[in-house]
Amino acid sequence: MLSKRNADALLGTCVKVIIAATAIFLLFPVIVTVSMAFDGRDFMGTFPPPSLSMKWFDRLFDDAYLWSGFQTSLLLAVATAFLATAIGTSAAVAISRMPPRLRDVTTTIFLSPLVIPGVIIGFALLIFFSVFDVLPTFARLLAAHLIVALPYTIRMSFIGLTGINETLGEAALSLGANARQTFFTITLPLAKSGISAGAIFAFAFSMEDVAISIFLVDYNTYTLPVALVSSMRSNMDLTIAAASVLLMGVTLALLIVFDRVVGLERAVGQGTYRV
Repeated sequence: MLSKRNADALLGTCVKVIIAATAIFLLFPVIVTVSMAFDGRDFMGTFPPPSLSMKWFDRLFDDAYLWSGFQTSLLLAVATAFLATAIGTSAAVAISRMPPRLRDVTTTIFLSPLVIPGVIIGFALLIFFSVFDVLPTFARLLAAHLIVALPYTIRMSFIGLTGINETLGEAALSLGANARQTFFTITLPLAKSGISAGAIFAFAFSMEDVAISIFLVDYNTYTLPVALVSSMRSNMDLTIAAASVLLMGVTLALLIVFDRVVGLERAVGQGTYRV
């Protein structure tokens, strides 16, 4: 029989193997996609590619259809993140000051879009905007993305606000600060980790959404994910892999900036400010 020390060592080895296998399983699609984006062949062949090239990125930037979709996606994601963060933070502040029972009901109502499939939301909005044709396509997309992005910003902002000791605001008020000064100098800085995390989620959702956007785009205004789906149906080539790497690069750059400004580990790992 194995001794206790040997059993612990064997168990530790098994855990490491499981972690390594899980990491490989999760990263393998990313590795394949990146390798395909730099594939030097003119067709989609076996993995790994025998030669590397930047030609698929050149074709991506020369493709007016995909490039227009990327510009729309980027503008839409920035607008969604900004508006969802502003509205979500305001809603989270109001919710945090409600009585517990009313707070729970209100939070459930605001988070309800997360349990509805995106296809259902997109189809419902398509019917709604077909009846009330009052908004341009970009505004429709923005409204649709806000519906799903707001629960993220509200939830993350509420988490950030929950960890703030109320006595800090009371102390500021007792020293002569008004409610506006207390919010912008005490509450908002302490909750910035949760607020920033909510903005990240809103931006990432808007950049990659297909299920909702595909119902609301038109021939002139469309997002990059929708353009990629259309390209896959008409002309399947590795430009799609290059576009996917571009999206991953934008997300990675955003996370790096977020880590430098706020601190990714503190925002995602802790979630709340602790006194």
